[in-house]
Amino acid sequence: MTVAGDCHVLPAYLVQLGMTRSTSEVPVDPILEDETFEQHRPLLMAMAYRMLGSSTEAEDAVQDAWLRWRSADSAAIRDARAWLSTTVVRLCIDKGKSARARRETYPGTWLPEPVLTTTPFDLESIRHGFLVLLERLDAKERAVFLLHQVFDYSHAEIAEVLGISEVASRQELHRAKQHVEAARPRFEPSREAHQRLLSAFIAATSRGDLDAISSVVAEDVVLYGDHGEVPRGIQRPIVGRANVARFFSKQVGKLPVLHGLEADIADVNGWPALVVRKDQAVAFVVSIETDGTHITTIRSVLDPKKLLLRHVS
Repeated sequence: MTVAGDCHVLPAYLVQLGMTRSTSEVPVDPILEDETFEQHRPLLMAMAYRMLGSSTEAEDAVQDAWLRWRSADSAAIRDARAWLSTTVVRLCIDKGKSARARRETYPGTWLPEPVLTTTPFDLESIRHGFLVLLERLDAKERAVFLLHQVFDYSHAEIAEVLGISEVASRQELHRAKQHVEAARPRFEPSREAHQRLLSAFIAATSRGDLDAISSVVAEDVVLYGDHGEVPRGIQRPIVGRANVARFFSKQVGKLPVLHGLEADIADVNGWPALVVRKDQAVAFVVSIETDGTHITTIRSVLDPKKLLLRHVS
């Protein structure tokens, strides 16, 4: 029996762990089972979110893993962490395939669902821009890359999780690294520079100051907007300093119809971002990337389905 969908047959040691509860076994204390699962939930959510770029889909994957956990033979599971992480990764591979197909018909630009962060397992891999970059990988490459580079799994462990050979795991990692390195930002700005540029950008856009906006964004800045099915959104990226500055300066003229907006800066995907609320509900989130001197990328998420702002490590 497989863990999920069309994944490979489980490795022998996981089959031996037991995937269905034996009726002849003495029942395991469900409270103890719950506690064990909850101990691993932050790790499972961290894995699933990085695999899928959606906290909603990650929650679904973790919930599916919970259901399988409750029906498994707990007495036979020697390593709960290995069993649960294997189950979640395999579920995410299946979900990732269907999600990729849906995104081909997504209206406008698809962006990862923003999440709140305090002490993430790994700062780079949860960054909004890095999650966009990971979309270049297929589901298996993404799993191998994240398990090895972020969660410190050996190739032997990855081979067991995915039901592949160690050689295949190394090959998948090599291909994934090539894709990532080709698109990885050349600059690693400090948090202080990021905060300073974000604050300057917010101040300039709040005034509709065209010159001030132009001074804080790069010549080749790109603005992406994910509005989902919200009408009159940004249907395609806006490129260039003049175009982006003009776009934001015009937004100020529309603000009078949006009374009750409250703006705040919060750690979103590991970095300070603008979170705007209306009537206590999140209206949109704006995140930026910089080269330390100017803002190079702006990503705005207005799709209500993506604005739950769950906490993910």
